[in-house]
Amino acid sequence: MKKINIGIIGFGTVGTGTVKILLNQRDLIKKRTGLDLVLKKVADRDLERPRDISLPKELLTKDAWEIIKDPEIDVVVELVGGTTIAKEFILEALRNGKHVVTANKALLAEHGNEIFKEALQRGLKIGFEASVGGGIPIIKVIKEGLVANKMLAIYGIINGTTNFILTKMTYEGIDFQDALREAQTLGYAEADPTLDIEGIDSAHKITILASLAYGIPFSFNSVYCEGITKITAQDIAFAKEFGYKIKLLAITKILDGEIELRVHPTMVPEHYLISKVDGVFNAIYVEGDCVGSTLYYGRGAGSMPTGSAVVADIVDIAKGINTMPVDFSEKYTIKPMQEIESMYYFRFNALDRPGVLSKISGVFGEHNISIASVIQKGRSKAGAVPLVILTHKAKEKDVLRALEEIDKLPVVSDKSVFIRVEGEES
Repeated sequence: MKKINIGIIGFGTVGTGTVKILLNQRDLIKKRTGLDLVLKKVADRDLERPRDISLPKELLTKDAWEIIKDPEIDVVVELVGGTTIAKEFILEALRNGKHVVTANKALLAEHGNEIFKEALQRGLKIGFEASVGGGIPIIKVIKEGLVANKMLAIYGIINGTTNFILTKMTYEGIDFQDALREAQTLGYAEADPTLDIEGIDSAHKITILASLAYGIPFSFNSVYCEGITKITAQDIAFAKEFGYKIKLLAITKILDGEIELRVHPTMVPEHYLISKVDGVFNAIYVEGDCVGSTLYYGRGAGSMPTGSAVVADIVDIAKGINTMPVDFSEKYTIKPMQEIESMYYFRFNALDRPGVLSKISGVFGEHNISIASVIQKGRSKAGAVPLVILTHKAKEKDVLRALEEIDKLPVVSDKSVFIRVEGEES
């Protein structure tokens, strides 16, 4: 039976789940794989913090470098997070001839090109299933299950915090700040929730998925990123009238050799399966040229789901210990956000007088934007009414130019709101 010695750096939430699985499922993994995964050492700066699992003292250390330099350790698992010391740990582990497993999406999205180049040069593997989707095996799906497909599109709900907030706003009619406070109270959102609510966490993850799908270098700096802080209960209600829900989607598509790479609030038809994914759950839609549309659903975070993905990576590395890592070197153009085409939802706060709709629609017409549906009702205290418009597909740059003109019209009292729409045109 093949024995694999493992060192874990980081004994926090995910580290604890990984340790539990390695210890409690060791016999099961032996039977299924013929591999004996041996936990040789766990490093963490704070070994006194209460955890719901205890380890013998000889397995614990405060010195991560002890793991990295140990010649008996085959796989180093990095679970400390961040993009500074974690990068040093991974690069040095590779230089010491060790395979690496990480859940660190920010590090891979921002420094993955350097890290994978090092691994490729040394013939070592990097497992990163846990970096996207928690317990959803989306990395394996793209690398293995759909390997015969050209990837046409990937979009998904890949941040549970924002999905929880939007779910609360949708079903309870509460505003963003109240939903955020509840998410923080329940532990779904950090005290500083910026990475989640501004879409940055989702941008890290879609960077990784796009690199896998298209073989391109990690391109985090090219991701268009927009969060959910400006979404209102009013927009959610209007979306429902049109037959849509609002979700924070991470999207990558390829068309004519150009790749779209974007994160933003998106209106999705209510009958789509991804619209029915609520709470802290994640869902990722993948379209391949052979398989068609597929959807992957599950818990996107948490100690045990993410730990499960970490252990799966260890097993994969152990099975193919001498295989080379993925080479992200394909050359594609990232399509500028202003060149993407989408349907759009607009909400204008317009004065209630004749000719307003014709003025706005006239500007749209001048910029090649065609109106699909209109809703107008309910006066505000200021004497203005919300005028809501859904368009057919238009180019982003035309939309931005049209809005710049419309916001200057004397009949429009506030800055206009717009949300991109995914789905088939009616």
